[in-house]
Amino acid sequence: MKVFIDTSAFLAVLNRNDTNHAAASQIWMRLINEEATIISTNYVIIETFALIQNRLGLEAVKTFEEDVVPMVQIAWVNQSLHQAGVAALLIANRRKLSLVDCISFETTRHFGVKKVFAFDQHFSEQGFTCLT
Repeated sequence: MKVFIDTSAFLAVLNRNDTNHAAASQIWMRLINEEATIISTNYVIIETFALIQNRLGLEAVKTFEEDVVPMVQIAWVNQSLHQAGVAALLIANRRKLSLVDCISFETTRHFGVKKVFAFDQHFSEQGFTCLT
């Protein structure tokens, strides 16, 4: 099984105070045990680093980098994916939708992934099946 993972899922797995932590931890362990292919982008990783550092500190960033990132297949965003994401963002014209989200949608479609590990309703709005 191939699954795209979003920042919202990473944060929920790592932050014990997150309202979705218990569910996220169970889903994460199931994906690991099933040896699922877990895909994300370098943009999601950057966004996650920034939010973890801000909310949980550098020790949590270190844990994320050493224990979580190695289990993820990172799709490096190239110029065409970046431009497609920017175009989608501008067409959507929605303040709460981010460039990282739009690039995630494009990447997920590019890899033919249907399932997403995310606590962000934008993915289900785009027609993806959220594991949450």
